[in-house]
Amino acid sequence: MNERYMKWLNEPRIDKDTYEALKAMDEASVEDAFYKHLSFGTGGMRGIVGPGTNRMNIYTVRRAIYAYAQYLLETNHNAASHGVVVAHDNRHMSDDFAREAVGVLNAFGIKSYLFDALRPTPELSFAVRHHGAVGGIMVTASHNPPEYNGVKMYDAAGCQLTPERADRVIDFFNDVSDIFAIESIDLERAKKSGLVEMIGESTDAAYVKAVKGVTSSVDSNKTIKAVFTPLHGASRTLGPRILREAGFEVVTVDKQMTPDPDFSTVDSPNPESKAAFQAAIQTGQANGADLLIATDPDGDRLAIMPWHNGEYHFLTGNQTGAIFIDYLLKKRSEAGTLPKRGIVYNTIVTSDFGATIATSYGMDVISTLTGFKFIGEQMAKIENTDTEFLFGYEESYGYVIKDIVRDKDSLQAALLACEIADALKREGKTFVDYLNALYECHGYYGDRLMNVVLKGQAGETMINNIMTHFRNAEFASLEGNVRIAKEDYLHSTRVTSEGTKTLDYPQSNVLKFTFENDVWFTLRPSGTEPKLKIYLNAKTSSKQATDALLDAMEKILSDEIEFVQNKKGVKQ
Repeated sequence: MNERYMKWLNEPRIDKDTYEALKAMDEASVEDAFYKHLSFGTGGMRGIVGPGTNRMNIYTVRRAIYAYAQYLLETNHNAASHGVVVAHDNRHMSDDFAREAVGVLNAFGIKSYLFDALRPTPELSFAVRHHGAVGGIMVTASHNPPEYNGVKMYDAAGCQLTPERADRVIDFFNDVSDIFAIESIDLERAKKSGLVEMIGESTDAAYVKAVKGVTSSVDSNKTIKAVFTPLHGASRTLGPRILREAGFEVVTVDKQMTPDPDFSTVDSPNPESKAAFQAAIQTGQANGADLLIATDPDGDRLAIMPWHNGEYHFLTGNQTGAIFIDYLLKKRSEAGTLPKRGIVYNTIVTSDFGATIATSYGMDVISTLTGFKFIGEQMAKIENTDTEFLFGYEESYGYVIKDIVRDKDSLQAALLACEIADALKREGKTFVDYLNALYECHGYYGDRLMNVVLKGQAGETMINNIMTHFRNAEFASLEGNVRIAKEDYLHSTRVTSEGTKTLDYPQSNVLKFTFENDVWFTLRPSGTEPKLKIYLNAKTSSKQATDALLDAMEKILSDEIEFVQNKKGVKQ
């Protein structure tokens, strides 16, 4: 790491700002910034903004785009002429990184479609197919803290690169011997050469029209009022526009409509946390709103809080997904338009709640690895077949209703949420009433997410130690529930009482323990953040019993992790 640091510090081609930042680094900063190279995870390449090989800066971005350009030229002979769509969110350096992406692509002679201002991720996915491009680049770090940024890379279908494609990009990435020699053409020069086409309102209009096709409501007299906040992010314009054009009354959280890269009004710009709704709750109470809607900074995730019995209730991603599935399939069933074969897609860490509902309507459910790119890949496989895509979602508040994008889409989900809220209000009901009815019918499902944050090189080592510990653990039973299966997605094995079978999934560092009575937990190191994620799922006949079971599961797993962190050896 010291050799890498000195090489950067003494590099004559480095820009002045980076050089000054390098000189100001202390020993701990040097270690974290140079102990490794940024890697490609579930959401592309993501990291803290700053100088270093383990940081997001113009040089690491150039290296990533250089590799992506090489991949495009190798796999598509029309890459140069068909081009790549480039968009960015509101984060620090996002505009600069988008320009660098365009500059490197143009140095290869590859055309770029560059959005004229920040746009949400789902519109980038839509725009790839809309413009007939061979790929897309989204500059974003989603809902990470303000110091992060990143790049996501897309294929010609508007789907994030799947592992076999990303692996080829990584090959080119690793082949770069001189990161400072990568050429990047100035944007104004590229415009004059015809290599850049600026896009904006016409693409917006096409995307808005496509999203509005999600709603099945034909009644123009909407009954609900919704509060919308983009949490300072990229859906600030299109979110309210889509809902208002669909006829809904929308009140915005004005102080969160500004594209503030520091996200100064929230502790975390993550709608998965109820704390992010504080300003929305105040706005909702002041305006008598029926529904609160929040999207994350790049506009692909959505969370909602419906009004019920005098207060706003925070719904989990699994609960919202289950309601969406039942509503969509019930409408199709009532209209007699359910397909002979339709598929709902989720992930291996998504609650069984939605799958149970989908199968009750006779539809199939396919689970993919975590990461919406895997759902997008499956959507592409059934295109133009006799199998219909019905819905795709994951527990982390990502949903896609119509196959107009191959990524999660908060704006589709926002429109559907408003339609459901409107339909329920006409019946004197709320989302919570709907959810309770589903529990009565299918059992009380509960889910929980444990985040074990471990930063830096030492944290990465500890996460590996914890995963090794659980790989060696048996967990023959959990709170009286006998283990049914132990799945190791890194080694592609599924162990049951009948023996060991091979899993038909791409390799991924994930462990899943499944027990009787819809009880399971899954461990997965985050691909984009310094944390270990542990997903818990349980089902009983009541909320109290399910919560108690989840509490017990969390205590058991916390004890196991503490045991490893205290370096006491292998407990089991």
